[in-house]
Amino acid sequence: MTHHFPLHRMKSQDQTKMGYRLRATKNNFPALQGMSFYKLVMEKKAVREPHWHANADELGYCLKGALFVSFYGNQNLRENFVVNEGEAFFIPSGAMHSIQNIGEQVAEVLLQFSHEEPEDFDLSSFFETFSNNVLGNTWNVSSAHFQNLNRNGKKTLLTEVDGSSILSKNEHYVSAYRFGLEASSPVISVAEGTAKLARQNVWPILKKQALYSLRLTGQGMREPHWHPETSEMGYVAEGKARMSIISPSGNVDTYVLQPGDIYFIPKAYPHHIENLENSELHMLIFFDQPMPQDIGFTGSLKSFSDDVLSRSLDCDKEIFAKLPTYYEDLFIVKKKNPLD
Repeated sequence: MTHHFPLHRMKSQDQTKMGYRLRATKNNFPALQGMSFYKLVMEKKAVREPHWHANADELGYCLKGALFVSFYGNQNLRENFVVNEGEAFFIPSGAMHSIQNIGEQVAEVLLQFSHEEPEDFDLSSFFETFSNNVLGNTWNVSSAHFQNLNRNGKKTLLTEVDGSSILSKNEHYVSAYRFGLEASSPVISVAEGTAKLARQNVWPILKKQALYSLRLTGQGMREPHWHPETSEMGYVAEGKARMSIISPSGNVDTYVLQPGDIYFIPKAYPHHIENLENSELHMLIFFDQPMPQDIGFTGSLKSFSDDVLSRSLDCDKEIFAKLPTYYEDLFIVKKKNPLD
């Protein structure tokens, strides 16, 4: 089963004059477990109509542009906030929300869900279900109030609005549902790259997900590693990478990742990432746990004796005896040798 999905090559499943949506779910990417991925491209003044997801939390990242996010959730919770490029946002399952492009350019939004087949409810479809009498009774008005309601049975998805009057200084204040990922300090920072982390310890609103922003220089490589309790889904924002994933059967899935590609790795499957170019590689990496952990070669290997390692691999133990000992993973390492 392939773990690589060329999202940028697929035809959009949902297209309107105000933009389009690409969807990677278990339906078209069978490797997915507990996660799915949408890319939403919005023209200037476009808004994603109010909607909600019945079975999934939503973790978003503004790849390009500026957004206005509004939602209504449990206990009459109302949230309105601006999300700029490089910032993340979170929408709880079942909360009705909209996403609006308030910038001067096309906006691109990455959306990861905590279910491999997210269920969507759009306001247009839901509202039109009810008769004029039911709607009138709801607001204590005559049924005639809704006689001009357009009941065409089509989902709006994206439409055009004039958002010039919606913003106030309040929308730029801190919200518990927004996180400035790219503005945060990197948890890992070496000459070969950086990793910025949006996890529960710094973004407490997260319950099932996390997001890393990984950047590797031309000399950088993410060491071979695995995540014992979490699956991983990544998106290539910039650059060109090579990844290898090993399955329990011993099969090795190696592929080249281009901008716009995504991948999925089941929990505890070993893998590595290397930059194939001299320019920077930037990847957005999503997880299905709020505090993902990992085990890398650099920290784990020397936990075992050289004798055990050499016997296991049927080789001279000097190979392992001469390796440096690290008591924790390096995470990002330097490519001392040329590419294979």
